[in-house]
Amino acid sequence: MAKRRREVRMRTFGIHSKWDSTSKDLPRLVEPTTQVPAQVDIEFGFVVNIKNAKNCELEFCIDHPGILDDQGKRRPPFDGTVYVKSNDWNFYLGDTVWEPIDDKVGTWRMWLELDSEVIAEKSFEVFSTND
Repeated sequence: MAKRRREVRMRTFGIHSKWDSTSKDLPRLVEPTTQVPAQVDIEFGFVVNIKNAKNCELEFCIDHPGILDDQGKRRPPFDGTVYVKSNDWNFYLGDTVWEPIDDKVGTWRMWLELDSEVIAEKSFEVFSTND
């Protein structure tokens, strides 16, 4: 039997409602944009729909502009893996702004990979609102 072709579609990107990691519900799109004001608790990212990839390992990465740790050193990008839960699955990749805001300003690049191939990617420009 032939293997079904995987399909990936970016459903939304931009500013979303607050994400609750304990809920099955994904955040709702508030504003489609790649320009994000640097405000505490603003949620931004994207939702993709992945078909025909159940149980495949999905790698994700959020490369931030230079968030510092407690010792003042740049934190590495946030990355990890999850397994695709069904053959028609929606996945949210995103982040939020927190204090201190200064090190959150800049370009945030987010991407997903399946079988070492980038299947979804978006960059967001977080800009200061203190001007």
